[in-house]
Amino acid sequence: MIKTLSALLMSISLIQAFELNTQMKKFMDELLIEAKKQNPNLKEFDYSRGEKIFTTEQVGKKGKKISCVTCHTADLSKKGLNENTNKAIEPLSPLANPKRFTDTKEVKKWLKRNFNDVYNREGTAQEQGDVVTYIINKK
Repeated sequence: MIKTLSALLMSISLIQAFELNTQMKKFMDELLIEAKKQNPNLKEFDYSRGEKIFTTEQVGKKGKKISCVTCHTADLSKKGLNENTNKAIEPLSPLANPKRFTDTKEVKKWLKRNFNDVYNREGTAQEQGDVVTYIINKK
């Protein structure tokens, strides 16, 4: 009984950790509106598309094959290391780092910078929404 109750409470706390604040919900809603303008058939952001964007290697801006995983690692609850600067990167998972995905200004800045580093361009609204959906839901 105690094990079951502990597991239930742990599950509830994990679910709550994924809850976006009002600012981030608004940002995601705005991204979806923009993405639907670009692709009228789009219904919602997609975890699988986000995972593919996050894990697929490209020739990045420095001419080397990289993906988001190169710096952030496949385990988003662990620290990463910036490939270009050798600076530590705090965990990307909001479960491991509750400060993640709380400030839209920071999220926009890093999405723009990281898409440019990996894809040599800014991500579309759909790509950005898919990637955020992947990151905040990855367990």
